[in-house]
Amino acid sequence: MSDTTGSNRRTGVTLLGVAACMVALSFAAVPLYRIFCQITGFGGTPLRASVVNEVILDETITVTFDASTESDMPWVFKPAQKNMEIPIGETGLAFYTAHNPTDRPIAGTAVFNVTPFKIGPYFVKIDCFCFNEQVLKPGESVDMPVTFYVDPEIRDDRSTKEVKGITLSYTFYETDLPEGYHTAQIARDASDGAQVN
Repeated sequence: MSDTTGSNRRTGVTLLGVAACMVALSFAAVPLYRIFCQITGFGGTPLRASVVNEVILDETITVTFDASTESDMPWVFKPAQKNMEIPIGETGLAFYTAHNPTDRPIAGTAVFNVTPFKIGPYFVKIDCFCFNEQVLKPGESVDMPVTFYVDPEIRDDRSTKEVKGITLSYTFYETDLPEGYHTAQIARDASDGAQVN
């Protein structure tokens, strides 16, 4: 085998490896970007915490709640309250309502952000319906809570000192039903029917 043939083969294997890596990275890009946003608050993505904040300022901020659905998502989705004035650092509880007006079960996942985007690192969610996929049966309605606080450090950042209001926005889009959902639902319906009889 000549040196040229061996060199061409190595180049081909290298290019094939690069192409495979690019394909793998393209599949990983969305979840990696989501994780990056959740860690840094980039793009207005609220941060996530497991404990409540203990420092509460003697200053309030207004949180406005917004809801929408992707064009092919048939749910009716809206905030239960338009806005809330809350002391900075205090834990707030808000609700969104969703209704499935169709004759079929529908699964949905919510994406979210806050505006202005620079507030993302200071808007902290403790618990949220958006952390999990939601499934609504035909005709079902549900109230979905979100527990949050605005980090008092928002007032230590010169770029956010003037912010008096935050908008929390959710958009629901339809996703595939969980694996085995239909089988589990049939079993539940049969169990409910047996109890009635």
